[in-house]
This record gives sequence, structure tokens and C-alpha cells, in this order.
Amino acid sequence: MAIEVPVKNGEIVNGYDPTKEAEEKKQERSGGALGKEAFLQLLVAQMKYQDPLEPTSNTEYISQLATFSSLEEMQNMRASLESTQATSLVGKTVIMGVETNGVTNYISGRVDQVRKEGSKTYLSIDGDWYNLDDLDTVVDDEYMEATLIGEDFEKEIAKMPDPKQLTIAQKERLQAITGAYNSLSAYQQKYIEKYHKDAYNKFKALVVRMNELSPPATEDTEGSGNTEGSGGAEGGGSTEGSGSAEGSGSGD
Repeated sequence: MAIEVPVKNGEIVNGYDPTKEAEEKKQERSGGALGKEAFLQLLVAQMKYQDPLEPTSNTEYISQLATFSSLEEMQNMRASLESTQATSLVGKTVIMGVETNGVTNYISGRVDQVRKEGSKTYLSIDGDWYNLDDLDTVVDDEYMEATLIGEDFEKEIAKMPDPKQLTIAQKERLQAITGAYNSLSAYQQKYIEKYHKDAYNKFKALVVRMNELSPPATEDTEGSGNTEGSGGAEGGGSTEGSGSAEGSGSGD
């Protein structure tokens, strides 16, 4: 079954390149890569054209056959490991490094399925097929999400002015960034602190400066005696035990 690939302006737009694969097979046949078939052909040719006066000893043939068997076993093992690796990638996020005209383009996405074509294995990512040989990185989903969030965080902080030039006009925008940061998981926050240090330090400085320009309203309420513990709500003398309602003596 052939793989259907999208073509734009006469060029394949993903990592599957049948022309490249055909060239690789041609090199293998021409001796560019010594496969097991070429090795066996060399061994047969050696036996056929050996000097009858000085024939190759049986020990040498056995040694060469053993080498051939080892080569075949290694190739089979590699194919098996490659197949296992490709299967284990299904459902995972990967980054493919596809080289086109000497330039490497990186494509990331989740592997949907795996397909084997001859000696090659291909991964399906967002409907496009890529050669397993172009696999660059396997990424943990949580790490990938943190990476994208970190990039967005850095872009938003870059839009903010220097802390010394901060004004009340930017308060609402900074509050939005602060709210978004506080909603992140501990892992995502640590990622930003570690890999976006400059943006994070600027963010902290902006928060400190804004608190100086406009102190948080919570500082005027908590512990001021206007809410909990005051005489107007809990523990006050205006409700239970005050003498104005229960046990006042005015009704008996």
C-alpha cells in the first residue's frame, strides 16, 4: 500500500520523500551501503573465482559465513528495535527535524499512527508522514505545555514597560498577567522561573512597583477590625448575649 502525501507547488510538504528513499536503495545496490545481499554476493564471487592452485581454506569460509550470519542478525535486530520504538511513540509528542535543501525544519506534534514501507518506518503527525530517521526529540506532554506557556509569558512581559516607568495605567494588564501566572501549576511556574529568568525577574519587579503605586486593597481590610473580630459582626455585643434580645427581662 502506497503512502499518499500532500504536494504543494510541485514539492512534498512533509518529511516523506520517495525520491530520497529511491536514491538510498540505489546506493545500497551500487555498493554505497554493504547490505547482507551484497555481502553474500561477494562471498559467492570469492568462491567462484578463487585460485584453484591456492584455494581458500574451509576455515576462512566458515569465518566469513559466521560474519554474514552476525550481520544478518544485527540487521534483523535493528529492524525489530526500530519497529518497537516507532510503536511506542504512538500518542506521544515528538519533534521531527526534516532537512530540505540543506535547511533543517522542525515540526512538532502528536504521533497518530505508524506505517512501514519496505525497510523504512514512517510516523503520522497531524495527517502527514515523516521518516523515523528524522526523529529529533520525544517530548513529555507536561513539559511541552510548559514550554508553550513559558513562551507566551515571556512575550506578555516583554510588552510591559520597565518597572521604573510603570504607571497606574498598566495596573489592569499586570493584574491579568498575575492572575494567569497564579493559575499555573507548580511545575509550570518552576519552568518559567528556571528557563525564563529575565522575564520572571521583570515580572516580580513590576508587581513590587505596582504595589508601591497602588497598595493592594486587602491590606486595608484584613486585621483592621472592620470584618472578623470586630464589634459589628462576629463576637460583637449587638446580637447574642447582648441583653437587647434574649434574656433581656423586658418580656417577663
